[in-house]
Amino acid sequence: MAASELYSKNAQVWLPDAAEVWKSAELLRDYTPGDLALSLQLEDGTVVEHKIDPKTKNLPPLRNPNILVGENDLTALSYLHEPAVLHNLKVRFIDSKLIYTYCGIVLVAINPYESLPIYEADIINAYSGQNMGDMDPHIFAVAEEAYKQMARDQRNQSIIVSGESGAGKTVSAKYAMRYFATVSSSSGETNVEERVLASSPIMEAFGNAKTTRNDNSSRFGKYIEIGFDDDLCIIGANMRTYLLEKSRVVFQAHEERNYHIFYQMCASSHLPEFKAFKLGCADDFNYTNQGQSPVIDGVDDAKEMRKTRRAFSLLGIGDSDQVGIYQILSAILHLSNVDVKDQSADRCSILPDNAHLVVFCELMGVPCEEMAHWLCHRKLQTTTETFVKSVSKVNAVHGRDALAKHIYAKLFSWIVSSINNALTYTVKQRSFIGVLDIYGFETFDVNSFEQFCINYANEKLQQQFNLHVFKLEQEEYMKEQIPWTLIDFYDNQPCINLIEAKLGILDLLDEECKMPKGSDDTWAQKLYNTHLRQNAYFDKPRLSNKAFIIHHFADKVEYQCFGFLEKNKDTVNEEQINVLKKSKFDLLLKLFEDEEKPKVSTNKFASITGRAGKAQRDIKKTVGLQFRQSLNLLMDTLNATTPHYVRCIKPNDLKAPFTLDPVRAVQQLRACGVLETIRISAAGFPSRWTYQEFFGRYRVLMKLKDVLPDRKQTCKNLLEKLVEDQQKYQFGKNKIFFRAGQVAYLEKLRSDKLRSACVSIQKTIRCWVARRKYLRMRESAIVIQKHVRAHQARSYVKFLRQTRAAIVIQRNVRMWSKKRYFLQQRSAAVTIQRVWRGHMARKQYFKLLYEHKAVVIQKMVRGWLAKQRFRRAMEAVVLLQSCVRRMRAKKELKALKMEARSVEHFKKLNVGMENKIMQLQHKINEQHKENRELTERLGVLEKTHSAEREKQCRELEDLRRSEQEARANAETVPSLLEQLSFLQEELGNTRREKEDLEVQTKTFKEQTQQTIHELNMKNSLLNNNLEELNKEFSIQAQQLTEIKSTLENTKQLEKDLTDERSRYQSLLSEHLQLEERHKDLKEEMSVSIISSKFSHQRTDSNYSSNSSEFSQILSSTDDEDCSVQAEQEDAQRNVDLPILLKLQRRVKELEEENRSLWQQLDKKEEAQQEKAKEVEKQTTVGRSELDVEKLKRHELESENKKLKQDLNELRKSLTSEKSDLAPPAPGSLPYNILLEQLSSSNEELEMRKEEVLLLRSHMVRQEALKHRDSVLGESLKLDLGEIHSFQDADRSTNIHTLNEDGELWLAYEGLKETNRLLETQMQEQERVHSERYRKLVEEMDKLRAEKEQQQKLLAQSLLLPEDARVEACLKHEITRLTTENLERMEQQEKQDKTIRKLKKQLKLYMKKVEDLAASTHQISSSSVTSTPVRPVHITRKEKEFQGMLEFKEGDTGRLLKNLVLDLKPRGVAVSFTPGLPAFIIFMCLRYADNMNDDRRLSTLLNSTISSIKGVIKRKGNDFEVVCFWLANTCRLMHCLKQYSGDEVFTVHNTAKQNEQCLANFELSEYHQLFGDLAIQIYRQLIKSMENILLTLIVPCMLEHETVQGVLGSKPTGLRKRSSSSPEEAVTVEVLLQRLSVFHSTMSQHGMDADVIKQVVKQQFYIICAVTLNNLLLRKDMCSWGKGLQIRYNVWQLEEWLTERELTDSGAKETLEPLVQAAQLLQIKKNTEADAKAICSMCTSLTTAQIVKILTLYTPVIEFEERVSNTFITTIKNLLKGRDESSNLMMDVKKIFSVTFPFTPSSLALETIQVPTSLNLGFLIRV
Repeated sequence: MAASELYSKNAQVWLPDAAEVWKSAELLRDYTPGDLALSLQLEDGTVVEHKIDPKTKNLPPLRNPNILVGENDLTALSYLHEPAVLHNLKVRFIDSKLIYTYCGIVLVAINPYESLPIYEADIINAYSGQNMGDMDPHIFAVAEEAYKQMARDQRNQSIIVSGESGAGKTVSAKYAMRYFATVSSSSGETNVEERVLASSPIMEAFGNAKTTRNDNSSRFGKYIEIGFDDDLCIIGANMRTYLLEKSRVVFQAHEERNYHIFYQMCASSHLPEFKAFKLGCADDFNYTNQGQSPVIDGVDDAKEMRKTRRAFSLLGIGDSDQVGIYQILSAILHLSNVDVKDQSADRCSILPDNAHLVVFCELMGVPCEEMAHWLCHRKLQTTTETFVKSVSKVNAVHGRDALAKHIYAKLFSWIVSSINNALTYTVKQRSFIGVLDIYGFETFDVNSFEQFCINYANEKLQQQFNLHVFKLEQEEYMKEQIPWTLIDFYDNQPCINLIEAKLGILDLLDEECKMPKGSDDTWAQKLYNTHLRQNAYFDKPRLSNKAFIIHHFADKVEYQCFGFLEKNKDTVNEEQINVLKKSKFDLLLKLFEDEEKPKVSTNKFASITGRAGKAQRDIKKTVGLQFRQSLNLLMDTLNATTPHYVRCIKPNDLKAPFTLDPVRAVQQLRACGVLETIRISAAGFPSRWTYQEFFGRYRVLMKLKDVLPDRKQTCKNLLEKLVEDQQKYQFGKNKIFFRAGQVAYLEKLRSDKLRSACVSIQKTIRCWVARRKYLRMRESAIVIQKHVRAHQARSYVKFLRQTRAAIVIQRNVRMWSKKRYFLQQRSAAVTIQRVWRGHMARKQYFKLLYEHKAVVIQKMVRGWLAKQRFRRAMEAVVLLQSCVRRMRAKKELKALKMEARSVEHFKKLNVGMENKIMQLQHKINEQHKENRELTERLGVLEKTHSAEREKQCRELEDLRRSEQEARANAETVPSLLEQLSFLQEELGNTRREKEDLEVQTKTFKEQTQQTIHELNMKNSLLNNNLEELNKEFSIQAQQLTEIKSTLENTKQLEKDLTDERSRYQSLLSEHLQLEERHKDLKEEMSVSIISSKFSHQRTDSNYSSNSSEFSQILSSTDDEDCSVQAEQEDAQRNVDLPILLKLQRRVKELEEENRSLWQQLDKKEEAQQEKAKEVEKQTTVGRSELDVEKLKRHELESENKKLKQDLNELRKSLTSEKSDLAPPAPGSLPYNILLEQLSSSNEELEMRKEEVLLLRSHMVRQEALKHRDSVLGESLKLDLGEIHSFQDADRSTNIHTLNEDGELWLAYEGLKETNRLLETQMQEQERVHSERYRKLVEEMDKLRAEKEQQQKLLAQSLLLPEDARVEACLKHEITRLTTENLERMEQQEKQDKTIRKLKKQLKLYMKKVEDLAASTHQISSSSVTSTPVRPVHITRKEKEFQGMLEFKEGDTGRLLKNLVLDLKPRGVAVSFTPGLPAFIIFMCLRYADNMNDDRRLSTLLNSTISSIKGVIKRKGNDFEVVCFWLANTCRLMHCLKQYSGDEVFTVHNTAKQNEQCLANFELSEYHQLFGDLAIQIYRQLIKSMENILLTLIVPCMLEHETVQGVLGSKPTGLRKRSSSSPEEAVTVEVLLQRLSVFHSTMSQHGMDADVIKQVVKQQFYIICAVTLNNLLLRKDMCSWGKGLQIRYNVWQLEEWLTERELTDSGAKETLEPLVQAAQLLQIKKNTEADAKAICSMCTSLTTAQIVKILTLYTPVIEFEERVSNTFITTIKNLLKGRDESSNLMMDVKKIFSVTFPFTPSSLALETIQVPTSLNLGFLIRV
């Protein structure tokens, strides 16, 4: 393709830029060959001219189409060059917030400097088992690829993580290790994964430090080999470390820190175990305060110390060793503060009382004087003698620091070896995965020995990387069988030879270290002389003779020679080491043990040669040599493994989150080899498409006739037409290989084709829209004309109407005016008449008034005169009476005085004189009081009389004055009489008018009052109604609030219940798994024990009611019979074990109660002493009565035994076949007599039983009388069973003693019977009450509804007028009456049906009675008379079965083997009744219950549970088997409930089924056991179903496209998605078929409908969770077209639910998050209104999920737009207030809590027959 075609107008190119490295620009005109410059426009609008070099004629690199920007794999870009890589990383990192990107085989990881929720366990589960190209780039994808290749290829793997400090290498390696620990499970007893992960915090504490670039920078390299066994489980690990930065122990730059462990110890110095170390703040020590930054933001050193100690403990490093480690570290800190005093130029000293030196020596256990001496002196050794020489202060400080570094390095090595020992493999290793966390290429302003070694290691790794990439490219071309040429790539072997070859830099450095007077300057001169101008990779700085330059693969680096020799030698004073070796500190001696071994060999060598010192110096290896050897060993290890590369990039130096510095990024991309990978890929065929992918993408470029059945040939024909140069592509076996830029050209053709198609579609649509618009306008014009003409016609008609109306108005107005004038005149005449008549009436009135007043005056005067006369007469009479009475009184007084003077009278008076005196005195006092009152009243009366007198005098004067006035006025009487007559007339007129007005007023008032009364009545009614409504509203409001609160509480309780149920079920499954594992281990142990000791037999030591402890799991079909027989033998040895355990438990409880009661009795002993005699008397009486009752009981029991013996003998005589006499025939006379005797004996036996029970109850009451008045009797309330067990508990706990002569059993049975009777009565009463309550509630609801309806009608009628109101009331009454009539008719019909049914039953019963009477008559007549009878054919009646299966005790194993272990579910589902095994087992249980055989019953139940568990354990992955046994387990559980006798369950039974209820045993405990078993099977069913669905969900729901080429798929890179061919494509129909198979299987096996709905809900939840999780982790799936495809697939799932009537199962609601995610992909995402719509729509998605989908949204075609960052920020702000989970992923492993509603069976047990194919012939129907 010519450059003119690519560099056309509007093409985008990249221009170099100093600040941004590359800038985007657009061509303003086409480029033609020969142009010297390009006219370009930058993104900011600036126009620039880019000059073209006339020699090279290199054009600026082209920019990829926007559709290719943001790809997961950089090799998927059409144009592969540096600006394309940088831009793609920038878009993904800044815009999409994606930190991982593939670059071929390399994973590029950019440090976000922010915590991201992409490393949780659900993310690990999502990546587990996925192909590397199927998911978005992630460190977990690389780890999964390594894990998968190790399992598949059985080859060791390596993950090489590199990058500069602060790029995130350590974190990436840590997450890779966490992934391996999560996806694999440990095979040992302890968790190896936790121990492997525990090594990380230790190594970070001792090997990481804060630098200016990173807060947690690894200052060493490490390679961790994680070992796996044959089951791919982690069995251990091994760690190798490289080049620890020892200089950091003694020196830190500004803003840097020492290793973390020192600061952690200082932060924990307050702890008791650290008190002895005498630590303080980190600023107090010289080795920790040099950087002046002791604290890291957001890091708690004390908390990190706890993590470190916990990791030590987890790895098995003891407390003593930990204390030793902290002791050595504390000694190093104190050593840093040892002050060296300068005495002269070459002499120094340390004070003997130096506190820090003393502490250092105490901690190290060495003598202080000797250590102080050798810190300031050194020993010089020659061939003949030895000298001790003092050193200067500078050398002494260097020696002190060298000692500290040496101790720390030894301690670090010992910790690494201890970790390796803790992680040693315990079993044979199959393979390993190595994780290499090593420093990246480094270049600083001053580069020293450390940077030289780091860059040397990176040169080696880069060489290995280049060779591996080249090898992969070559293998790809050879596999596809396409011709390839040798690709030129950068080979850095010459640079490596410069460093490590003979006479290389390291060789010369080691040689100079051996020279006695070697120095850095002489070594630099040797380098210049050897390599300068002879090696192109070596150079010398212009202005320095103490530095050299090496041209590395990434950049040229200048190294300063100062310190190279010293660091390479790594010398330390041997005498100081010898002092430390004399320590008594065990751990310190262990650190230097490895130095003793070389000395031994050195001494041997010295004895031979005679030169020990020289030999020792020769033996010691330099740091460079050690590093080169370890690096070569590492390279050998990596070459023997399959490498996986992770390149970590540091985006900026400011540690700002999601900020990319282009200059720093490009430097690191060049240094880590990413650009070299791009260059190698671009040199060949970087773009690779499978034929199917190419056809699907570029199908739009073909015509229908060009599409052939052979996809390969179709693609070849298309490419030959589109691309003329055949060198631009190659056809392989399965793929098409393209040169760089060809995909962009094809994308341009595709977009042009789509654009032209869009133009054609738009043209047609616009034509259709315009024509439609024209037709609408024409139709509108016609309509407007029609309406205008109609308006004109209406206006003319209106004018005519107005004219006519005006005439009518004029006529009426004129009439009105005339009428008004007449009425005015008439009103004036009437007014005049009325005024005159009023005047005359008033005149007559005044006249009458005058006469009336004169009469009144006369009346009053005459009355006064009569009163005066009467008063005077009365006064005279009274005076006369008083005089007469006074005279009579005087006479009587004289007579009394004479009588009083006589003696006899005096004596009579003296009798009782005193009393009389007192009485008289009292009377006198009372009379005095009365006199005072009377005087007061008299005074008051006198006052009133005087006042009346004065008043009468004034009235008299007034009368006189009036008389005078009357005389004066008598003269004016005639005139007044005239006026009076006139007034009387007026008064009469006025009175008549008044009466008329009063009548009118009265009538008006009555009418008004009546109206007011009516209105008041209505108002009161309305007020009453309003008050009632308000009350009802308030009540309803309260009820609503209560209902809301109850609903909320109910929802909360339901939520809590479901959470608790799910938690219980998960715990149950975990418990059962642990139980199974425990039993497996027991079986393994038993097998090993049996293999070693053949005579050993295993017996059960205990027995529990739990099914898991009752029996053993049948591990294999060979051991089933043996295990069942062993269970039977155990059951035979244990007699009535459940009863015994219950009695023992009850005895223990009663003993505890007895003990507590006795304590109370002791406390109240003093209070009971007075009642002791009465208690003794009562006890003696009670004992005598008890003795009598016991004698009676013994007599009755003996009679009872005799009756039993007689009954048994009678039965034997009747049923024995070996007797000489045959039994009497049925119906004969002897037979009837025997039957009568048998019935009488049975009745007598029942009577005896009742008497025994009554006697026993009487005995118990007599026994209770003993403690009636005691504390025991007051506090303890015992029933019959409890008292009896209480007595027996004091006697003995032996079962035979308790059950002697069957007494306890009979009492127990009696109590059970009475309890059952009482329970049935209580249940019946409860049922009746509940029925009544239900009916009342229904009536109340009905009345409430009627009331509400009437209120509504009343409210509506009040708004209506009067007529309409009456009509509405009538309608309402009619409807009400009709409904009542209908209800009555329905009730009458029901009653008629019932009567007819009862009549039929009555007729049937009458017929049966008649038949029975006739048969009995015939039998009696035939038995009495011997006359011959005509022979009659007798039909044999079928035997009536009771729904039981008889089996022997030894047949339990055979039964379960044939019915459970060897049963094939498919045959049962096809041929037999669903749930047949459950019915058979239950019928056997009924037989055991009927036989009252507790041992057989418990054995059968426990063996059934164990057998089902064994089948589920062996065949847990077979969906049909698990489904079959889930259905049968539920059916068996329902049968246990249905036939338990509880009224809750028996209400659904028939009468026959109620007769078949269990009679002797109460198995409610087994309801829970079978429920737990059903939960276990259900969870296993979900797991087996999940394993099947997981492989189908993603291909069906996401990857499959219904219409190929329309939705489109973007080109992929080297990491291809694992897609299948069209013939093998997995569509959504396949998923629906699988779901249909699941549903049909469950239905065939008779699973309950509710359980099926719960299973379907779980299926749809798994589909939703897996699909949504993959959508969130796959950027290529987040597009508009994929959202359309998802919605179509979801619609098909919903249709599947509708077809099977499962819409109410809740499965549709579980798909809501997926539906909302699909809608989110299709909705507009531009404005704030769109953001609000998204927030209101996506209620089932979390904020993290919404933001993630918007971030991942990727346009597949050019017509789509990316989501802007501002829009995503708006979404985040709108969703801030949401209360939701912060998890990104849905929990795929979540299993909803399951419930098993009771579902009774209508199948009659007596109709069930056992098929012969089940081999259950030993079962007999009963």
